[in-house]
Amino acid sequence: MGISDRLLGKKSVNGDPRIDTVTPPAALPGGEVRITGHALRPSELRRPSVKFGDIEGAVVISSDDFLVARVPTGASSGPVVVSTNGHASNPQQIQVAGLITENLHPVANPAVDAEGNIFATLSGSRGEKVPVSIFKIDTNYDTQPFSADIMNPTAIAFDRAGQMYVSSRHDEKVYRVGRNGTMSTYAEGMGVATGIAFDKSENLYVGDRNGTIFKVAPDRQIFVFAMLDPSVSAYHLAFGPNGDLFVTGPTTSSFDAVYKIDRYGTVSIFYRGLGRPQGLAFDIEGNLYVAASLAGRRGIVKITPDAKASLQVAGANLVGLAFAPGRSVVLATTSAVHRLSWNIQGLPLLPE
Repeated sequence: MGISDRLLGKKSVNGDPRIDTVTPPAALPGGEVRITGHALRPSELRRPSVKFGDIEGAVVISSDDFLVARVPTGASSGPVVVSTNGHASNPQQIQVAGLITENLHPVANPAVDAEGNIFATLSGSRGEKVPVSIFKIDTNYDTQPFSADIMNPTAIAFDRAGQMYVSSRHDEKVYRVGRNGTMSTYAEGMGVATGIAFDKSENLYVGDRNGTIFKVAPDRQIFVFAMLDPSVSAYHLAFGPNGDLFVTGPTTSSFDAVYKIDRYGTVSIFYRGLGRPQGLAFDIEGNLYVAASLAGRRGIVKITPDAKASLQVAGANLVGLAFAPGRSVVLATTSAVHRLSWNIQGLPLLPE
Protein backbone atom coordinates (compact mmCIF):
# COMPACT_ATOMS: atom_id res chain seq x y z
CA MET A 1 0.00 0.00 0.00
CA GLY A 2 1.43 3.41 -0.98
CA ILE A 3 1.68 6.64 1.02
CA SER A 4 -1.61 8.00 -0.33
CA ASP A 5 -3.35 4.75 0.57
CA ARG A 6 -2.05 4.96 4.15
CA LEU A 7 -3.24 8.56 4.43
CA LEU A 8 -6.71 7.44 3.41
CA GLY A 9 -6.72 4.57 5.90
CA LYS A 10 -7.64 1.19 4.45
CA LYS A 11 -9.69 2.59 1.61
CA SER A 12 -8.11 1.93 -1.78
CA VAL A 13 -7.56 5.01 -3.98
CA ASN A 14 -8.50 3.13 -7.14
CA GLY A 15 -11.96 2.22 -5.82
CA ASP A 16 -11.36 -1.51 -5.63
CA PRO A 17 -13.48 -3.21 -2.97
CA ARG A 18 -11.88 -3.84 0.41
CA ILE A 19 -13.09 -5.96 3.31
CA ASP A 20 -12.28 -4.80 6.84
CA THR A 21 -14.34 -7.27 8.92
CA VAL A 22 -16.63 -10.27 8.61
CA THR A 23 -18.96 -10.77 11.58
CA PRO A 24 -19.63 -13.07 13.15
CA PRO A 25 -16.38 -14.93 12.35
CA ALA A 26 -18.14 -18.31 12.05
CA ALA A 27 -21.37 -19.57 10.51
CA LEU A 28 -23.46 -22.51 9.43
CA PRO A 29 -24.52 -22.77 5.78
CA GLY A 30 -27.57 -20.54 5.51
CA GLY A 31 -26.31 -18.18 8.23
CA GLU A 32 -26.02 -14.49 7.42
CA VAL A 33 -22.78 -12.56 7.97
CA ARG A 34 -22.14 -8.83 7.87
CA ILE A 35 -19.18 -7.68 5.77
CA THR A 36 -17.86 -4.16 6.36
CA GLY A 37 -15.31 -2.28 4.28
CA HIS A 38 -15.11 0.16 1.37
CA ALA A 39 -16.36 0.23 -2.23
CA LEU A 40 -18.43 -2.92 -1.64
CA ARG A 41 -21.12 -2.04 -4.18
CA PRO A 42 -20.68 -1.11 -7.86
CA SER A 43 -21.35 2.52 -8.73
CA GLU A 44 -24.22 1.42 -10.98
CA LEU A 45 -25.99 0.18 -7.80
CA ARG A 46 -25.88 -3.42 -8.96
CA ARG A 47 -25.34 -6.05 -6.31
CA PRO A 48 -21.76 -7.23 -5.77
CA SER A 49 -20.60 -10.83 -5.96
CA VAL A 50 -19.64 -12.49 -2.65
CA LYS A 51 -17.80 -15.80 -2.79
CA PHE A 52 -17.12 -18.16 0.09
CA GLY A 53 -14.20 -20.04 -1.39
CA ASP A 54 -15.38 -20.97 -4.87
CA ILE A 55 -19.11 -20.85 -4.06
CA GLU A 56 -21.16 -17.71 -4.46
CA GLY A 57 -23.42 -16.64 -1.64
CA ALA A 58 -26.64 -14.66 -1.85
CA VAL A 59 -26.39 -10.95 -1.09
CA VAL A 60 -29.25 -9.91 1.19
CA ILE A 61 -28.35 -6.23 1.69
CA SER A 62 -25.67 -4.18 -0.04
CA SER A 63 -24.25 -0.70 0.33
CA ASP A 64 -20.90 0.95 -0.23
CA ASP A 65 -19.51 0.28 3.24
CA PHE A 66 -21.32 -2.88 4.35
CA LEU A 67 -23.30 -5.80 3.02
CA VAL A 68 -25.07 -8.85 4.41
CA ALA A 69 -24.49 -12.17 2.68
CA ARG A 70 -25.86 -15.66 3.26
CA VAL A 71 -23.34 -18.50 3.53
CA PRO A 72 -24.17 -20.94 0.71
CA THR A 73 -24.72 -24.67 1.00
CA GLY A 74 -21.47 -26.49 0.31
CA ALA A 75 -19.24 -23.71 1.62
CA SER A 76 -16.33 -24.62 3.88
CA SER A 77 -13.95 -22.69 6.09
CA GLY A 78 -11.74 -20.35 4.10
CA PRO A 79 -11.66 -16.96 2.39
CA VAL A 80 -14.54 -14.59 1.71
CA VAL A 81 -14.07 -12.27 -1.30
CA VAL A 82 -16.27 -9.45 -2.60
CA SER A 83 -16.09 -8.57 -6.31
CA THR A 84 -17.42 -5.46 -8.05
CA ASN A 85 -16.97 -4.51 -11.73
CA GLY A 86 -14.49 -7.33 -12.21
CA HIS A 87 -12.30 -6.25 -9.26
CA ALA A 88 -11.85 -8.57 -6.28
CA SER A 89 -11.33 -7.50 -2.68
CA ASN A 90 -8.75 -8.76 -0.24
CA PRO A 91 -9.77 -12.12 1.30
CA GLN A 92 -11.02 -12.45 4.87
CA GLN A 93 -11.27 -15.78 6.64
CA ILE A 94 -14.45 -17.36 8.01
CA GLN A 95 -15.05 -20.66 9.80
CA VAL A 96 -17.97 -22.64 8.37
CA ALA A 97 -19.52 -25.57 10.23
CA GLY A 98 -19.59 -28.88 8.40
CA LEU A 99 -22.64 -31.13 8.29
CA ILE A 100 -22.33 -34.35 10.29
CA THR A 101 -25.81 -35.81 9.81
CA GLU A 102 -29.34 -34.70 9.06
CA ASN A 103 -32.95 -35.94 9.11
CA LEU A 104 -33.02 -35.60 12.89
CA HIS A 105 -35.14 -33.49 15.23
CA PRO A 106 -33.11 -32.15 18.15
CA VAL A 107 -34.96 -29.82 20.51
CA ALA A 108 -32.07 -29.19 22.93
CA ASN A 109 -28.30 -29.60 23.17
CA PRO A 110 -26.68 -32.63 21.59
CA ALA A 111 -24.56 -34.63 24.03
CA VAL A 112 -20.97 -35.85 23.79
CA ASP A 113 -19.74 -38.76 25.91
CA ALA A 114 -16.22 -39.22 27.31
CA GLU A 115 -15.14 -41.11 24.19
CA GLY A 116 -16.24 -38.34 21.83
CA ASN A 117 -19.41 -40.04 20.57
CA ILE A 118 -22.26 -37.65 19.81
CA PHE A 119 -25.88 -38.35 20.73
CA ALA A 120 -28.82 -36.48 19.25
CA THR A 121 -32.57 -36.98 19.17
CA LEU A 122 -35.33 -37.39 16.68
CA SER A 123 -37.84 -36.00 19.12
CA GLY A 124 -40.97 -35.70 16.98
CA SER A 125 -44.15 -33.79 17.65
CA ARG A 126 -45.75 -34.05 21.10
CA GLY A 127 -47.11 -37.58 21.46
CA GLU A 128 -45.53 -38.83 18.21
CA LYS A 129 -43.90 -42.25 18.33
CA VAL A 130 -40.92 -42.35 15.97
CA PRO A 131 -39.05 -45.54 14.88
CA VAL A 132 -35.75 -44.36 16.41
CA SER A 133 -35.69 -41.61 19.02
CA ILE A 134 -31.95 -41.31 19.80
CA PHE A 135 -29.05 -41.67 17.37
CA LYS A 136 -25.38 -42.27 18.14
CA ILE A 137 -22.75 -40.61 15.93
CA ASP A 138 -19.34 -42.19 16.46
CA THR A 139 -15.95 -40.50 16.12
CA ASN A 140 -15.88 -41.41 12.40
CA TYR A 141 -19.23 -39.60 12.07
CA ASP A 142 -21.09 -42.81 11.28
CA THR A 143 -24.71 -42.45 12.45
CA GLN A 144 -26.43 -45.44 14.04
CA PRO A 145 -29.80 -45.97 15.75
CA PHE A 146 -29.32 -46.09 19.52
CA SER A 147 -32.72 -46.15 21.23
CA ALA A 148 -36.27 -46.49 19.95
CA ASP A 149 -38.34 -46.62 23.12
CA ILE A 150 -38.46 -43.06 24.50
CA MET A 151 -41.39 -40.92 23.42
CA ASN A 152 -40.40 -37.29 22.70
CA PRO A 153 -36.83 -37.42 24.09
CA THR A 154 -35.72 -33.90 24.87
CA ALA A 155 -32.42 -33.50 26.75
CA ILE A 156 -29.49 -35.88 27.25
CA ALA A 157 -26.92 -35.80 30.07
CA PHE A 158 -24.17 -38.11 31.39
CA ASP A 159 -23.16 -38.71 34.99
CA ARG A 160 -19.57 -39.12 36.12
CA ALA A 161 -19.61 -42.85 35.39
CA GLY A 162 -20.72 -42.23 31.81
CA GLN A 163 -24.30 -43.33 32.41
CA MET A 164 -26.81 -41.64 30.08
CA TYR A 165 -29.99 -39.92 31.25
CA VAL A 166 -32.75 -38.69 28.94
CA SER A 167 -35.80 -36.56 29.68
CA SER A 168 -39.17 -37.12 28.02
CA ARG A 169 -41.49 -34.18 27.64
CA HIS A 170 -44.30 -36.65 26.90
CA ASP A 171 -44.55 -38.80 30.03
CA GLU A 172 -43.07 -36.64 32.84
CA LYS A 173 -40.05 -38.92 33.29
CA VAL A 174 -36.29 -39.01 33.17
CA TYR A 175 -34.90 -42.32 31.94
CA ARG A 176 -31.57 -43.99 32.60
CA VAL A 177 -30.31 -45.52 29.36
CA GLY A 178 -27.73 -48.29 29.16
CA ARG A 179 -24.91 -48.56 26.64
CA ASN A 180 -27.01 -51.00 24.62
CA GLY A 181 -29.96 -48.59 24.50
CA THR A 182 -32.09 -50.34 27.11
CA MET A 183 -33.80 -48.01 29.56
CA SER A 184 -35.35 -47.78 33.00
CA THR A 185 -37.22 -45.00 34.79
CA TYR A 186 -34.94 -42.87 36.99
CA ALA A 187 -37.39 -40.13 38.08
CA GLU A 188 -41.06 -39.45 37.34
CA GLY A 189 -43.60 -36.75 38.03
CA MET A 190 -41.33 -34.19 36.36
CA GLY A 191 -44.11 -32.30 34.54
CA VAL A 192 -43.17 -31.46 30.94
CA ALA A 193 -39.60 -32.65 31.54
CA THR A 194 -37.16 -30.83 29.28
CA GLY A 195 -33.63 -29.64 30.22
CA ILE A 196 -31.47 -31.77 32.54
CA ALA A 197 -28.03 -31.22 34.08
CA PHE A 198 -25.88 -32.69 36.87
CA ASP A 199 -24.07 -30.65 39.52
CA LYS A 200 -20.65 -31.68 40.84
CA SER A 201 -22.31 -33.75 43.60
CA GLU A 202 -24.30 -35.59 40.92
CA ASN A 203 -27.66 -34.20 41.89
CA LEU A 204 -29.77 -34.15 38.74
CA TYR A 205 -31.76 -31.00 37.92
CA VAL A 206 -34.79 -31.22 35.66
CA GLY A 207 -36.60 -28.30 34.04
CA ASP A 208 -40.37 -28.66 33.84
CA ARG A 209 -41.42 -26.15 31.20
CA ASN A 210 -44.51 -25.37 33.30
CA GLY A 211 -42.16 -23.45 35.60
CA THR A 212 -40.50 -25.80 38.10
CA ILE A 213 -36.84 -26.74 38.40
CA PHE A 214 -36.66 -30.09 40.22
CA LYS A 215 -33.62 -31.42 42.07
CA VAL A 216 -33.22 -35.22 42.13
CA ALA A 217 -30.68 -36.37 44.73
CA PRO A 218 -28.46 -39.42 44.06
CA ASP A 219 -30.82 -41.45 46.31
CA ARG A 220 -33.68 -40.26 44.03
CA GLN A 221 -35.35 -38.02 46.56
CA ILE A 222 -37.04 -35.21 44.66
CA PHE A 223 -37.15 -31.55 45.73
CA VAL A 224 -38.51 -28.37 44.19
CA PHE A 225 -35.34 -26.33 43.68
CA ALA A 226 -36.68 -23.15 42.04
CA MET A 227 -39.66 -21.67 40.23
CA LEU A 228 -39.63 -19.69 36.97
CA ASP A 229 -42.19 -18.44 34.47
CA PRO A 230 -43.57 -21.13 32.14
CA SER A 231 -41.82 -21.62 28.79
CA VAL A 232 -43.48 -21.99 25.40
CA SER A 233 -41.07 -24.77 24.41
CA ALA A 234 -38.47 -26.05 26.88
CA TYR A 235 -36.14 -25.20 29.71
CA HIS A 236 -32.43 -25.64 29.02
CA LEU A 237 -29.93 -26.05 31.87
CA ALA A 238 -26.15 -25.72 32.31
CA PHE A 239 -23.92 -25.30 35.35
CA GLY A 240 -21.39 -22.47 35.39
CA PRO A 241 -17.84 -22.66 36.74
CA ASN A 242 -18.88 -21.42 40.20
CA GLY A 243 -21.63 -23.99 40.66
CA ASP A 244 -24.56 -21.75 39.76
CA LEU A 245 -27.27 -23.18 37.53
CA PHE A 246 -28.05 -21.19 34.37
CA VAL A 247 -31.43 -21.62 32.70
CA THR A 248 -33.11 -20.47 29.51
CA GLY A 249 -36.78 -20.94 28.73
CA PRO A 250 -38.20 -18.97 25.81
CA THR A 251 -41.51 -17.24 26.37
CA THR A 252 -43.73 -15.20 24.08
CA SER A 253 -41.40 -12.23 24.64
CA SER A 254 -38.69 -11.31 22.13
CA PHE A 255 -36.56 -9.97 25.00
CA ASP A 256 -35.98 -13.12 27.06
CA ALA A 257 -33.52 -13.72 29.87
CA VAL A 258 -30.84 -16.14 30.96
CA TYR A 259 -31.50 -16.90 34.62
CA LYS A 260 -28.90 -17.71 37.26
CA ILE A 261 -29.91 -19.85 40.24
CA ASP A 262 -27.51 -20.16 43.16
CA ARG A 263 -27.04 -23.29 45.25
CA TYR A 264 -29.85 -22.18 47.58
CA GLY A 265 -32.39 -21.87 44.77
CA THR A 266 -32.35 -18.06 44.63
CA VAL A 267 -33.19 -16.87 41.11
CA SER A 268 -31.67 -13.76 39.48
CA ILE A 269 -31.41 -12.49 35.91
CA PHE A 270 -27.92 -12.91 34.47
CA TYR A 271 -28.68 -11.38 31.07
CA ARG A 272 -31.81 -10.09 29.35
CA GLY A 273 -32.16 -9.30 25.66
CA LEU A 274 -32.26 -12.57 23.72
CA GLY A 275 -34.83 -13.88 21.28
CA ARG A 276 -35.94 -17.46 21.89
CA PRO A 277 -32.88 -18.58 23.90
CA GLN A 278 -32.44 -22.35 23.99
CA GLY A 279 -29.45 -24.69 24.55
CA LEU A 280 -26.44 -23.33 26.42
CA ALA A 281 -22.90 -24.32 27.41
CA PHE A 282 -19.82 -22.80 29.10
CA ASP A 283 -16.16 -22.63 28.13
CA ILE A 284 -13.33 -22.97 30.64
CA GLU A 285 -12.99 -19.18 30.92
CA GLY A 286 -16.56 -18.84 32.15
CA ASN A 287 -18.07 -17.48 28.94
CA LEU A 288 -21.60 -18.67 28.27
CA TYR A 289 -22.76 -19.65 24.78
CA VAL A 290 -26.48 -19.73 23.97
CA ALA A 291 -28.44 -20.70 20.86
CA ALA A 292 -30.52 -17.54 20.49
CA SER A 293 -31.18 -14.35 18.54
CA LEU A 294 -29.34 -11.15 19.43
CA ALA A 295 -30.60 -7.90 17.89
CA GLY A 296 -32.60 -9.96 15.40
CA ARG A 297 -29.68 -12.13 14.25
CA ARG A 298 -29.89 -15.88 15.00
CA GLY A 299 -26.95 -18.04 15.95
CA ILE A 300 -24.71 -18.76 18.93
CA VAL A 301 -24.44 -15.80 21.30
CA LYS A 302 -21.44 -15.45 23.62
CA ILE A 303 -22.12 -13.82 26.98
CA THR A 304 -19.03 -12.95 29.03
CA PRO A 305 -18.91 -13.29 32.84
CA ASP A 306 -19.66 -9.55 33.09
CA ALA A 307 -22.77 -10.03 30.90
CA LYS A 308 -21.52 -8.57 27.59
CA ALA A 309 -23.18 -10.30 24.62
CA SER A 310 -22.00 -10.77 21.02
CA LEU A 311 -22.98 -13.06 18.15
CA GLN A 312 -20.19 -15.58 17.49
CA VAL A 313 -21.78 -18.03 15.03
CA ALA A 314 -24.47 -17.19 12.47
CA GLY A 315 -27.07 -19.83 11.75
CA ALA A 316 -30.81 -20.31 11.43
CA ASN A 317 -32.83 -22.83 13.47
CA LEU A 318 -30.09 -23.49 16.03
CA VAL A 319 -31.39 -25.14 19.21
CA GLY A 320 -28.24 -26.17 21.08
CA LEU A 321 -24.54 -26.90 21.25
CA ALA A 322 -22.04 -29.14 23.00
CA PHE A 323 -18.28 -28.74 23.24
CA ALA A 324 -16.33 -31.72 21.90
CA PRO A 325 -12.72 -32.95 22.04
CA GLY A 326 -10.16 -31.20 19.89
CA ARG A 327 -11.44 -27.68 20.63
CA SER A 328 -14.48 -28.15 18.46
CA VAL A 329 -18.18 -27.68 19.04
CA VAL A 330 -21.20 -29.70 17.93
CA LEU A 331 -24.12 -27.53 16.82
CA ALA A 332 -27.70 -28.78 16.60
CA THR A 333 -30.41 -27.27 14.44
CA THR A 334 -34.01 -28.42 14.33
CA SER A 335 -33.10 -31.03 11.70
CA ALA A 336 -29.34 -31.66 11.68
CA VAL A 337 -26.04 -31.77 13.57
CA HIS A 338 -22.92 -29.86 12.48
CA ARG A 339 -19.31 -29.65 13.67
CA LEU A 340 -17.29 -26.45 13.90
CA SER A 341 -13.55 -26.16 14.55
CA TRP A 342 -13.66 -23.30 17.03
CA ASN A 343 -10.46 -23.36 19.12
CA ILE A 344 -12.48 -23.01 22.33
CA GLN A 345 -12.15 -25.40 25.26
CA GLY A 346 -15.46 -26.34 26.84
CA LEU A 347 -16.04 -26.46 30.56
CA PRO A 348 -16.33 -30.09 31.79
CA LEU A 349 -19.97 -30.81 32.55
CA LEU A 350 -19.05 -32.61 35.77
CA PRO A 351 -15.93 -30.95 37.23
CA GLU A 352 -13.99 -32.82 39.88
